[in-house]
Amino acid sequence: MNSFNITSLGFKQFSRYLESSCGIVLAENKQYLVQCRLAKVMSENSYSDLEQLVSAMALPSGRMLKDQVVDAMTTNETLWFRDSHPYEVLIKKIFPELMNNSTSHIRVWSAACATGQEPYSISMVAQEFVEANPSARGAKISIVATDISSTALGLAKKGEYELFALGRGLSKRRQEKFFSKVKEGVWQVNQNVRACVLFKGINLLESYGMLGKLDLVFCRNVLIYFSTELKKVILQKIHAQLKTGGYLMLGASESLPDLSDKFEMIHCKPGIVYKAK
Repeated sequence: MNSFNITSLGFKQFSRYLESSCGIVLAENKQYLVQCRLAKVMSENSYSDLEQLVSAMALPSGRMLKDQVVDAMTTNETLWFRDSHPYEVLIKKIFPELMNNSTSHIRVWSAACATGQEPYSISMVAQEFVEANPSARGAKISIVATDISSTALGLAKKGEYELFALGRGLSKRRQEKFFSKVKEGVWQVNQNVRACVLFKGINLLESYGMLGKLDLVFCRNVLIYFSTELKKVILQKIHAQLKTGGYLMLGASESLPDLSDKFEMIHCKPGIVYKAK
């Protein structure tokens, strides 16, 4: 692949376009990242600089190109049961509390789900919870999983993963219980786990109204890519979709920017969750 030129003007134009279209903020020292991630797109379209790319994306015919660029620039790397403690909190605190509140249908949103590891991890934990709690047998736990990347969503819907990907956080016990081998080196999430998850394409800058009211939102390791102002807007929109008493889970390095009027911080030892007021 041929490299392309990045001028100061071109980088600024591209940075503005990326932030306005999907919220991602690029620091000025990220030119090398842009060069690496866009090399294939630029080569395939014979663009020599970012100014050409931004102009082409702005055209009415630029939708497919825009999707390619967003796919290239978004981070779709993820893990099974990332950080582990959020899933312990689900089993020990959140699921029992929601059940005790006579919630017969628990609705969960996995925001920016990438290739599906997070929502499938939630689905597996939900099944384990129901199996371990006879009183929960009649309950329904459904998960809507969203991402801006159509490529990532396509992979997530298939639910097929190579052994290397499975080794990133998934125990052998859960692999044998919740996955089936489909060909050499490739395993697929079992149908009963996949059936609980509905995948949708959503840009976090747009409305979340189609999701309906929710009991729990996982928005983990996502907000780190946004400006402080945009984080607050996104969290306010999440709050509007959460039922009173519903829960929000953020990434280990993320926090709420001055929204104590909308969320109560709860220490779970380990980890922190936020309860909607």
